[in-house]
Amino acid sequence: MAAKQKILIVDDDNNIAELISLYLTKECFECKIVNDGEAALKAFPRFRPDLILLDLMLPGMDGYEVCREIRHKSKVPIIMLSAKGEVFDKVLGLELGADDYIIKPFDSKELVARVKAVLRRFQNTAALPTEEPETVAQPAKAVEYPDLIINLTNYSVTYRGENIEMPPKELELLYFLASSPNQVFTREQLLDNIWGYEYIGDTRTVDVHIKRLREKINGNPNWTISTVWGIGYKFEVLKK
Repeated sequence: MAAKQKILIVDDDNNIAELISLYLTKECFECKIVNDGEAALKAFPRFRPDLILLDLMLPGMDGYEVCREIRHKSKVPIIMLSAKGEVFDKVLGLELGADDYIIKPFDSKELVARVKAVLRRFQNTAALPTEEPETVAQPAKAVEYPDLIINLTNYSVTYRGENIEMPPKELELLYFLASSPNQVFTREQLLDNIWGYEYIGDTRTVDVHIKRLREKINGNPNWTISTVWGIGYKFEVLKK
């Protein structure tokens, strides 16, 4: 019998946390509840969750800081929960490394669907070293252009010889565009491909991520991230 997947629920409202646990337990998940950020960081290495449901408004250390600390040591999927529905709050959470953002109050079926979708995407993309022979070298997933190397295997970006720090979603967006040079993608297509399912949210999230990418890698005579007005974006390789 397969082991149950484990969900760490971090919410200072114990009534909401217990309700979430009830929903997920019915779906055969194993849940653990903690009520503040410091407790979440202590529970994380012991409980070893497959996914974290993280409230933003926590006493002491808030959800943004917890997400940042977790991302320093793990790529475990994180879904943020918040009553804040502004685009800025969503984008900030996603830029810090969250995999999804759910606004309170939420529908129980939607919550369960989001959890399953994020786990499914993570499982499809995660490396499984214990199932591969140690002697078999896995090819790196990387694209390279003049002054730019994007390596999805080790989540690194090198621009003009320097390592550029990027949140996971930012890097994945850049890799996706650069892997299909000169192909135009709509905002909806980018959300769907980067998040692995149809993202329920504001497509301006893509605009903000593109803006941040342009601030970090401001182009090259051979390539640029171009806006295709009224449609979306493309990684344009310029002809000499």
